[in-house]
Amino acid sequence: MLFFVALVLAFVVLIHVYLWKRLVRDPLPRGRVRAVGQGVAVVLGLLVPVTLIGVRSGHVQWLAWPGYLWLAVMFYLLVTLAVLEIPRLVIRVVWRLQSRAKAKSGAPAPVEAMKVGAALPTTRMGPAPGETPAAEAPAEKDGVERRVLLARGMAIFAGLTAVGVTGYGMTKALGPPQLNRVQMPMAKLPRALDRTRLVVVSDIHLGPLTGSHHTGRIVDVINSVNADIVCVVGDLVDGSVAELGRFATPLAGIESRQGAYFVTGNHEYYSGFEPWIEEVTKLGIRPLRNERVELGGLDLAGVNDLGGDQFGDAADFGKALGDRDTSRPVVLMAHQPLAAREAAPYGVDLQVSGHTHGGQMAPFNLLVTLQQPVVSGFGEVDGVPVYVTNGAGFWGPPVRVGAPPQVTVVELRST
Repeated sequence: MLFFVALVLAFVVLIHVYLWKRLVRDPLPRGRVRAVGQGVAVVLGLLVPVTLIGVRSGHVQWLAWPGYLWLAVMFYLLVTLAVLEIPRLVIRVVWRLQSRAKAKSGAPAPVEAMKVGAALPTTRMGPAPGETPAAEAPAEKDGVERRVLLARGMAIFAGLTAVGVTGYGMTKALGPPQLNRVQMPMAKLPRALDRTRLVVVSDIHLGPLTGSHHTGRIVDVINSVNADIVCVVGDLVDGSVAELGRFATPLAGIESRQGAYFVTGNHEYYSGFEPWIEEVTKLGIRPLRNERVELGGLDLAGVNDLGGDQFGDAADFGKALGDRDTSRPVVLMAHQPLAAREAAPYGVDLQVSGHTHGGQMAPFNLLVTLQQPVVSGFGEVDGVPVYVTNGAGFWGPPVRVGAPPQVTVVELRST
């Protein structure tokens, strides 16, 4: 853990050094303005680790808004500037070639061979007193001005882009979740259960930037679809029951014909998973703790999050799936899509998951693919059909770009 924290801090420092170079040192002249910019860069660099550590520990909740918003702006500044490095390099190379061509075309003609006995021309080293080089100083000054102009253009464009994208992402993250409807053919599903509606919701992330209004909107969306089964697949919270229990109260209003069910995500273990399991139970949602329930002709199973083993609460696929009647269809609730690799030997007909947030802030979704086999929507992992919802909330920055918050209705179809 210490190594991981040190690695993250080193990465944050490197990012802010790069941003300082491109947004402060390159475009601003020496003097008071640059000194102020350097001070701002230092403060923002410290803000990121203080927010990540302090907010999570519950000591500086008031830093959540400025800290997490800067994290989003920082990310999009980095992405935008990284993309601009290519045209910047091309422009600099073109300018250099032009300068060389200009210098070459203005060079003096070669001195002809002198006749024997002719007087040699007098050579003067450097300019005379009070005289300035005619070509070199203006050319050098022109090059500096062009570099500063390019740096300022990059800084302005990157700043406007980062702020604009972050503002757009805030409207999506803080707005109501969209309702996503998909169908899933299931060969073993009895005809009588055709069109069974599973509502899948994940990653609500009750925390310092949310409240009961956030939870209430999600419950309203769930109740609008007349669900048969509601599956809450982890990462409900980012804090203790004492801090956030009141924000979870609207979950007691979930309506479903055959009940609402819950499995732990990795964030439950950071927040005190045992008290939250008790709290969820009080709200009328049944936790599935490496277990399975029979709902008519359909089995619904749930496993603890893969990260639970570090807290003595590991996922146990054999306990949840090992002794079942394999002629019956089974839907597995597992927070991480990666769990399908361990579920595959048990003949799971469908796994519903969250965890990825759909990437939350594009192009971060490209990095999520390195850790999870499915980022959003349907996929197949070792023969197991997996559906991954984007999640109904957000973690960290209240920003979603390219992955709007969603509640998903999976309609099971007999074939």
